[in-house]
Amino acid sequence: MVESAGKKTAKCPICGKPVESQYRPFCSTRCQQIDLGKWLSEDYRIAADTSPNSSDGTLPDDDET
Repeated sequence: MVESAGKKTAKCPICGKPVESQYRPFCSTRCQQIDLGKWLSEDYRIAADTSPNSSDGTLPDDDET
């Protein structure tokens, strides 16, 4: 966030410009579309801990160590 005269303003996560309320959390339609494109092309990913014991993709029970 950027402070100006005691007022905090958020920055666009794509380009860093101040956020416009109609495009929140972005500054423009362009940055919204760039972000959507990153999600659709799988540039954003959530890391997963894959252990060699779970070949079927299921998570281990909490009781197993």
